[in-house]
Amino acid sequence: MQTYSGKSVAILGLSVEGIDSTRFFVNEGANVTCCDRRTKEKLGETYGKLGKLNVTFSLGDTYLNNLSRFEVIVRTPGMSLGTPELVGYRGTLTSQTKLFFDLCRAPIIGVTGTKGKGTTSSLIASMLKKSGKRVYLGGNVGTPLLSKVRAIAASSSVVLELSSFQLEDLTKSPHIAVVLPITQDHLVNIDPLATSFHKTREEYISAKSSIVRFQTQKDTVIANLDNEVSKSFATQSPGKKYFVSRKKNTDAYVDDHRVFVRWDDKTHKVCGQDEIHLRGDHNLENIGAASLAALAAGATLRAARDGAKQFKGLPHRLELVGTVGGVSFYNDSFSTVPETTIAAIKSFDEPIILIAGGSEKGSDFRELGNAIANSRVKVLIVIGQMTDRIVKAARDVGFSGSIVTGLTTMGEIVPTGFKYAKPGDVVLLSPGCASFDMFPNYKERGKQFCYEVTRL
Repeated sequence: MQTYSGKSVAILGLSVEGIDSTRFFVNEGANVTCCDRRTKEKLGETYGKLGKLNVTFSLGDTYLNNLSRFEVIVRTPGMSLGTPELVGYRGTLTSQTKLFFDLCRAPIIGVTGTKGKGTTSSLIASMLKKSGKRVYLGGNVGTPLLSKVRAIAASSSVVLELSSFQLEDLTKSPHIAVVLPITQDHLVNIDPLATSFHKTREEYISAKSSIVRFQTQKDTVIANLDNEVSKSFATQSPGKKYFVSRKKNTDAYVDDHRVFVRWDDKTHKVCGQDEIHLRGDHNLENIGAASLAALAAGATLRAARDGAKQFKGLPHRLELVGTVGGVSFYNDSFSTVPETTIAAIKSFDEPIILIAGGSEKGSDFRELGNAIANSRVKVLIVIGQMTDRIVKAARDVGFSGSIVTGLTTMGEIVPTGFKYAKPGDVVLLSPGCASFDMFPNYKERGKQFCYEVTRL
């Protein structure tokens, strides 16, 4: 068993993952230096907490200087492998996710895709728990798991939500890989604190493909049949293959707002839209993928059903905030690409007041415009840098509803949406864009939306 006692280790980036990685290496007996662009003052409580672990710090603009003195470097997923200070480094360059894959004794279920990863990962964990299994949920959802890896028994199950940045340097693939639809994302450096983004669509897809690249014949891949990229990933794996579709009768499929799975040579209904807390056929599709993954990991059909029916969803993903005067308010701030806003719109039969827009993410809004024009959206409130492009996309295809622009705070946006709504309508925050023009992140955008709803 590999240990790191006495080794000099640099942790690059003191995000949630970086803090957890620090704890792991301190527990291993390593000599840890925490490196971050932020100063002691800007780190605030994080500096104080890590200081108690007997680590040293390299902070500020020179935090990447003289990295060659370290035996091991652990980079944050937000740091590009092409960062000049990392190029030519001769020691062990790794990441928290890579380390976890190398050290974890339990089978890993990995979930990737452009959107839906967190929901699907959480659904799988819910289903496995209903089967009585010890489950660890991590990656981009749940809590970082590296500091717990030594205690995770081989009999446990691990479910990881995996972004392209977490996948790109892996040399092992999950035992069960779930590949949701893959569309364009992370092709523009939208995060002011990040240094990593993919220069091309091909680079983004290549990073994602690590989820199947190292699988063996003993492994399993569950892929979306309706998405060409996802479907192509299945062909790269020598393992057992299952498919999910909203268009075709396959291993898991959606029909008439119900999800079915084929298992043990029989077709079984998992649930219908009226039996779950999630809205939309895209979430039924996620339930189908999660059910196949859970069944492949040893869950029972009953556990899959119960896990789906009792799962209440994640914050900022089509989250019902409340109802005021007969008007329902939904927070879908996690929607940062047009595809997820389209899915959100299609989730409602009620008239919609849609709040969309935000900052640049390299997206094409033409399909979103068409979806708006051919849906129950009656009022479109457009905010942020992408206002002109979204308005044009909607008008070009004949959207005849009201369009409101020029609002700059949630204190203006939410009351305006309410003003246009009638009892039975839905006010939906589903931006389809990043948040960085008006808000620090999507969570803060959703949080402010929820707060303003409580003030109506």
